Amino acid sequence: MLPALVVERLPRLVRAIRCFGAGDNGDEPAILADELAGITAMVAEKFTNDKTAEGIQRAYFLTVGCVSLGIEHDVQDGDEEAALDYLVEEGAEHAFQVGFRMVRDLAALPEDSLVGEYDNDPVYMQRRLKELFVDICSADPNQNWSGPERYEIQLVQRKGVQAIVRAANWLRRHHYEGPINEADLNAEGVIALAVIFAIEGGGRIVAKTGQKDFERLVASVRKNKPDYEAGWAELMAKIPAQHQAVLADRIASYREHCTVIQKIQGRTAMKTLFAELENYAGSELDADYA
Repeated sequence: MLPALVVERLPRLVRAIRCFGAGDNGDEPAILADELAGITAMVAEKFTNDKTAEGIQRAYFLTVGCVSLGIEHDVQDGDEEAALDYLVEEGAEHAFQVGFRMVRDLAALPEDSLVGEYDNDPVYMQRRLKELFVDICSADPNQNWSGPERYEIQLVQRKGVQAIVRAANWLRRHHYEGPINEADLNAEGVIALAVIFAIEGGGRIVAKTGQKDFERLVASVRKNKPDYEAGWAELMAKIPAQHQAVLADRIASYREHCTVIQKIQGRTAMKTLFAELENYAGSELDADYA
């Protein structure tokens, strides 16, 4: 069996610089080298240890990757001559700023649907930015680099999480007992409660609950045997268009796989049902009887 072909994919900055011809390029290579040296010094000061050779090398790798990320964003056709023209005309500093803004904006997106007060803490946010910058932009100029692919994967994932968090926040603002303003948020838990309580019908939006209200729901469902689909349709009719896809996805999933919904009309003990609900609602469920 023949070995798989290894496709060389060096950082875009390196591939662009290779397009400098052997002849007279004027001052352009020297100007670009000075720019890259200045960027590396700045990165070393802010993100690595600028007093050691290792720190300078790490800063250089980050510079190569961040400039390359900016080029990939602004010169998307894979034309390395065009990438070099972009570097010469716009400057490496411009490409670096484009790449860094991409990472900064990515770091501002939620990584997890569990949101805590610390997520908005400036110190934590700065640490999160630094970690993401290192993860995506560290690029050895002599080795293949997958920074743009890692960036795109994370962007899709984090935008998905952001959509979940935004939908949960909307549900919280429209909770039937009034807006919920707690800093900590279990977005999946909020959505789970809204979908589960919607089976009762009536269009009431439930974003947080306790044992007493859940017992009331169980008694109501067992007595009235409501049409779940009609209840979900009433909920969806109240949801703004930008959040409907998230809710529709969860309804489709819970229709088939939610153990609370599957067992609620049967003879399952209340204690067991409440424990099942905790698996879905998490911290959005008040365990105290109130």
